[in-house]
Amino acid sequence: MPGRGWALGAAAALVAVCTAACGISGGSASVAGKKTLTIGVKQDQPGLGLKQSNGTFQGFDVDVATYIAHKLGAKHVNFTAITSAQRETWLQQGKVDMVVATYSITPARKQKVTFGGPYYVAHQDTLTRAGDSAIHNVHDLKGKTLCNAKGSNSFNRVATEKSIAAIGVPGDSYSDCVKKLEAGQVEAVSTDDLILAGFAAETNGQLKMVNQPFSDEKYGVGIKLGDIEGCEEINKAITDMYQDGTAAKLLHKWFDASGLAVNTNVPQFEGCG
Repeated sequence: MPGRGWALGAAAALVAVCTAACGISGGSASVAGKKTLTIGVKQDQPGLGLKQSNGTFQGFDVDVATYIAHKLGAKHVNFTAITSAQRETWLQQGKVDMVVATYSITPARKQKVTFGGPYYVAHQDTLTRAGDSAIHNVHDLKGKTLCNAKGSNSFNRVATEKSIAAIGVPGDSYSDCVKKLEAGQVEAVSTDDLILAGFAAETNGQLKMVNQPFSDEKYGVGIKLGDIEGCEEINKAITDMYQDGTAAKLLHKWFDASGLAVNTNVPQFEGCG
């Protein structure tokens, strides 16, 4: 895996790691006015959000979050590990100010969270064991055991939106799903290609991506519902990130080893209203 991210390294003096119990700080109601930001990131997704033995976090999402926080004017950034199932509730409860954790923007989630971005548009794909010759695309998942990660919408896209009768096997997280795939407890894992690429790059060829994407996954920056000012400032920061070349550098840094073709054009924003 690559070393610490560019943005994380540049802001190392400003970044502190907190536990899951830490709360948000700063006197402003909007993330745009806070001098200290607590940001939820994943701790078990290689290339995106991975907790290191020294307690720090590294990955594309961590670097993006650091860049955005700097642009918002934050002087201190606390990263805390968050699961897919915790994202909405932690924002609502004020345990975090922002969530940058492979957080796909969906109509249902927009009822509970305001989203800046997207900062990247991923595509759902499928991961299998390298020797599996039976799964070539999402339709081949019919009758196959497919991991269903807690708090994620990916299994629903296969089983409900695509009406494919896959057999769901519960997983606590995508790292748990990948372990089940390696152990032969499931036949496939299906979720965003950036997530799968990070795991595939760590397995020394034992796992492979099918490379047949079938959806657009708009990764948003989750903030408290109604924070329009914060959303607009986040969108300005994301635009700067692509225009100054930082986004391209980070995408190539974290995902070139996986062979995934990344898009370095600024995504079309959802709007903050």
